[in-house]
Amino acid sequence: MLNTFFYLAALIYAVCAFLPSRQPRAIAAGTLLGWLLHGGALAADIIAPGSLRLGFATVLSATLWVSVAAYWLENRNFSLDGLRVLVLPCAAIAVILPALFPGSVVPLQGKSVLFPWHVAIATLAYSTLTVAAFHAVLMALQESRLHTRPRLPGGGLLAVAVDRLPALLTMEKLLFRLIAFGFGLLTLTVLSGVFFSEELFGKAFKWDHKNAFTMLSWVLFGLLLAGRKWRGWRGKTALRFTLSGFATLLLAYVGSRFVLEVVLHRGLA
Repeated sequence: MLNTFFYLAALIYAVCAFLPSRQPRAIAAGTLLGWLLHGGALAADIIAPGSLRLGFATVLSATLWVSVAAYWLENRNFSLDGLRVLVLPCAAIAVILPALFPGSVVPLQGKSVLFPWHVAIATLAYSTLTVAAFHAVLMALQESRLHTRPRLPGGGLLAVAVDRLPALLTMEKLLFRLIAFGFGLLTLTVLSGVFFSEELFGKAFKWDHKNAFTMLSWVLFGLLLAGRKWRGWRGKTALRFTLSGFATLLLAYVGSRFVLEVVLHRGLA
């Protein structure tokens, strides 16, 4: 029964992704319905008395769930139809992943009360920086569209959506707001992982590939914000740092857990 809600949410996301942009009310209502179904099914799947079900699929699904909410809210203030064309198809795929890859049950007995908060903050950090990555892709497409418009007067759904985006400067301001917020959440995730590792996970902090990739991502986003403040970094430099930081963060948890769970068939340690 639970899987039915996952598949239904995926169907609604997919339909909303390809609806014509001239139907904003239908898109907004459908996206909200899909988001509610997605969230309800995800909560029922993850949360159980005294335990959490975690894995690369649930984390990725939760990340896209928050990303859909960010798109829906941002689109009420700015015309970000291009974000819909990128976020909703990804969400349609991510929402069904927990049904295919259920992950592992992690008992909360003996773990700190901080553990669920650590997971929640980490997921919010991933989600915010995921939306930032979508913004960076849109900005790259927007800049390319400006340069190729004389040769490409037409275009498909994405091209039309990109044409409706706010000005590049507005998009850039939104991008750095997202990165600053996501960096703050990622900092809390890193600090809690380093200083409360034994209390959170029942073992001392150790340098593994997950922690190394997380720290590298944190450094990249930190450098970008510092470069923005003191050197005025923007444009292609900002986009490269954003996408590199996001790719590194994706490898930190989702990539490593995918290899362990799907390739090596190992549960959560």
